[in-house]
Amino acid sequence: MSHAPHSGESAGSLWNHDLAPTLPSQRTWTWYHFAALWIGMVMCIPAYTLAASMITNGMSWSQAVMTVFLGNLIVLIPMLLIGHAGARYGIPFAVLARASFGTHGAKLPALLRALVACGWYGIQTWFGGMMIYTLLGVLLGHPLEGEKIAGLGINVGQLVCFLVFWAIQFYFVVHGIESIRKLETWTAPLKILICFVLLGWVYQKAGGFGPIMEQPSQYAPGGSKAGQFMSVFWPSLTAMVGFWATLALNIPDFTRFAKSQKDQVVGQAIGLPVPMGLLAMLAVVVTSGTVVIYGKALWDPVDVASRMTGAAVLIALIVLLIDTVSVNLAANLVGPAYDFSALAPKKISYRVGGYMTVAIAIVMMPWKILESTEGYIFTWLIGYSALLGPIAGILMVDYFLVRKKQLVVEDLYREEGAYRYSNGWNWVAVAAFALGVAPNLPGFLHAAFPAAFPNVGDFFKHAYDYAWFIGLFIAGVVYRIGMAGQVTKGAPALSKA
Repeated sequence: MSHAPHSGESAGSLWNHDLAPTLPSQRTWTWYHFAALWIGMVMCIPAYTLAASMITNGMSWSQAVMTVFLGNLIVLIPMLLIGHAGARYGIPFAVLARASFGTHGAKLPALLRALVACGWYGIQTWFGGMMIYTLLGVLLGHPLEGEKIAGLGINVGQLVCFLVFWAIQFYFVVHGIESIRKLETWTAPLKILICFVLLGWVYQKAGGFGPIMEQPSQYAPGGSKAGQFMSVFWPSLTAMVGFWATLALNIPDFTRFAKSQKDQVVGQAIGLPVPMGLLAMLAVVVTSGTVVIYGKALWDPVDVASRMTGAAVLIALIVLLIDTVSVNLAANLVGPAYDFSALAPKKISYRVGGYMTVAIAIVMMPWKILESTEGYIFTWLIGYSALLGPIAGILMVDYFLVRKKQLVVEDLYREEGAYRYSNGWNWVAVAAFALGVAPNLPGFLHAAFPAAFPNVGDFFKHAYDYAWFIGLFIAGVVYRIGMAGQVTKGAPALSKA
């Protein structure tokens, strides 16, 4: 994927062609490609259903849409800051992390990021499989059913559809990141068009935009939850930030291909907050219409699509399938493929890392994650944001405050270079990470396993609502203090964008 290493680096165990800094000839991503990437990733089923959870918790449509927009505006900041290093030096996240965690210590954040992505990859593959399952049921005229397989908890049809969708995505695993860029570039405009078609369909069928648009917030004076808005707003905002917290870390995996710093900044600024807010708006409007059409709120777009008639159902489900493929590959394959490669660069290439990701996604049995997680938003999303927030804090503080954006690129690939620390581990970063996670651990255990951890104090329960923010702040401050006076001025940057 890249050039030969400098100064005999190829002899070391930290380098391979996929992890090496990108060459000018590889920097083909313009602002449009980044905007298309984000529009492609934003338009996905889990993002669509996020607004739903906020309205079922009592928010008005405008409060839900504003919460989604604000969360994405916040997460855009670490996206742009961490993405800066990728665009400037052409290095992926797993290599950038070596500057702060050490040449071997960087395997810790890389592994954590990779495992979260494997879970996500499996969940999105399950959603895709269920669309095929639904589509087949519609085409046959009756839903597919069958006995559940012992130990798996799903029937043969569900398992086959899951594996078929897994196989469809495998083509792009084999053909690498350029095939993903092309897919996103072509599908982004199609997704926007489909949104307007869906909006028109609902408006026509419902004779307007329906009752949800007219419902006041339950938190307004006189409402059933008057005065309790903040108790739902903060965990919802943290979950929204957590939704893209994975990408905020490994965004250098994409920005390393940027033609310029301006391309990644403009493209991401256009592609993330506004489309995410508009998708939430679409979700609310369409769901509001379903109350009129079907007599109840349908928040699942697959369910809505399956109720359409004629060719519409076929088109809608095929578009949702394409959508899920493009989102899953960009958001949940590229990062872990690089991360696994960085664990053992001499043995694991980017492609092999991709194979590992898709294999682990099957073994994790994603339908069980969705089934057993008590509250998809408040356990799964906030739970891993508690892990990833501290890593984001450390990366940003290290790159901007400690090193002033100056990295010795060659040493990121050397065992004995400036980032060796203590046998390849920077224990200041490890300690900062542990201290950033610690305050959120009791709240997570209570949210995930309330029966096993019933006596967690109110302080920790409330703190958990702000998990990503608390973790990022504590880890960043601890790391800055711990690194005071420790960094020796290295050579100037080798390559700049």
